[in-house]
Amino acid sequence: MGLEIDREACTGCEACVSACPFAAIQVTDGIARALPGCNLCGACTDACPTDAISVLAKEAAPAPEDYRGVWVFAEQRGGRFKPSAFELLTEGRRLAATLETELCAVCLGDEGEPSELASYGAQRVYVLTADAFADGREDVCAQALADLVRERKPEVLLAAASPFGRACIPQVASMLKTGLTADCTGLDVDAEKRLLLQTRPTFGGNIMATIICPSSRPQMATVRPHVFPRGPIETPSAAEVVRLDFSRRAVTSRTRLLGFVEELSNKVNLEEADIIVSGGRGLGKAENFALIRELADALGAGVGASRPTVDEGWIPYAHQVGQTGKTVSPKLYIACGISGAVQHLAGMQTSKCIVAINEDPNAPIFSSATYGLVGDLFEIVPRLTERLRRRKGEA
Repeated sequence: MGLEIDREACTGCEACVSACPFAAIQVTDGIARALPGCNLCGACTDACPTDAISVLAKEAAPAPEDYRGVWVFAEQRGGRFKPSAFELLTEGRRLAATLETELCAVCLGDEGEPSELASYGAQRVYVLTADAFADGREDVCAQALADLVRERKPEVLLAAASPFGRACIPQVASMLKTGLTADCTGLDVDAEKRLLLQTRPTFGGNIMATIICPSSRPQMATVRPHVFPRGPIETPSAAEVVRLDFSRRAVTSRTRLLGFVEELSNKVNLEEADIIVSGGRGLGKAENFALIRELADALGAGVGASRPTVDEGWIPYAHQVGQTGKTVSPKLYIACGISGAVQHLAGMQTSKCIVAINEDPNAPIFSSATYGLVGDLFEIVPRLTERLRRRKGEA
């Protein structure tokens, strides 16, 4: 299994060099040579004008029954696990119990504390250690994760649909020649066939599609943060921690990290906020978002928005809640002047309590609301803000 180069046919034209997506081939002394990190994707063979490059027959892929275990990629940032890791472990625990298999977590780097993952059900934690993970380059992380999957063979691999997950996990699926369902909002399993049922909105959110991967393993899905609640188990057992070294020498990165720039803003992080006040098209114009900000300030809440208001330029994209924005699950979500299109509901329908304010009694938002106020938001919101401020002052 490998790359074979016909030295007599090779002209050293370097067409293969520019075609290789992993920078894993070079021309030396007029002859193309494969470098460590080549995953035999075949891009160079297609590009070679003289058919001098061929991929030797690969070993037969393992059968689906050779794969066992549910894995969760535990993403880290700033020395801590991201909340999405605990959400996925909570859901993974349910899936693993149905499949009667093991729940494992995978960490690239040893910043977080593995015992935290054990408290959410991880029975085994794989920790890959290398300086190469410190800067979070997706291609290096993808190669490390793909190598570990090839070695240990999990049947399910879950990751958060975070910016990093959306960049890294598709590369892993490509390397493993398996399927990937992105941005899932629901997961289940067919225990008899051992299939992961991956549900996500499609056709603009008008259809919920359930996708399966019957013949390739692992079955991979990225899941929107805050779709699933997180819940630690009452009496967790200690997880087996397996520490593995990763050799950077086998991977050639095509990117160079210049640095991280933290967003300079004083707004509440919507994905972490307990209370969110969102404004919609019913506000009429950008200036009227002041009403939303005042109510949010009185509640100590984050400010959200529907997609039409972002498209109109009334508020930055960072505030957008919905299918193409952020998925949130606060304790209290107040929707002001939002009709409740399915795309918006997909991003906030798991909120514990939803309060809708809209003058249209037939607005779809009311079907998902815990409490509904039918009336003019320009009257209701200021009075609500005033009442809250008054109560604060009395307190």
